[in-house]
Amino acid sequence: MVASWMPFYSTSCCLCCHVPAGTILLGTWDLIFNAVVLLVLLSALADPDQYHSSSSELGGGFEFMDDANMCIAITISVLTVLNRAMAVHGAYKQHVTRIIPFFCYQVFGFALNTVVAVYPNSIQEYT
Repeated sequence: MVASWMPFYSTSCCLCCHVPAGTILLGTWDLIFNAVVLLVLLSALADPDQYHSSSSELGGGFEFMDDANMCIAITISVLTVLNRAMAVHGAYKQHVTRIIPFFCYQVFGFALNTVVAVYPNSIQEYT
């Protein structure tokens, strides 16, 4: 017997695939993208003259990326790669607790982008 709410219940997300498959696809896409970003950052750290811009190109009297900012960016990129890998592994092995950090990061990113979209001028004052 089929429950009365079953026709409205769905285990699919966008593109009509199941939630674990969608999580694996999105996580793998993010994992590949962030791994490329990490490789670019590590190559920039190895050869700083190739990626550093002069102050005349930027129109100001400051250095675009110094070593401290580069290390912070690499750390964030490594943590993001670990977060995505944990989500893909959690979806594949069906461990929900490994997907939760990925979900929280996505919600935080959506909230931050919403604030920037609603109040773009007030955000520019702080930068």
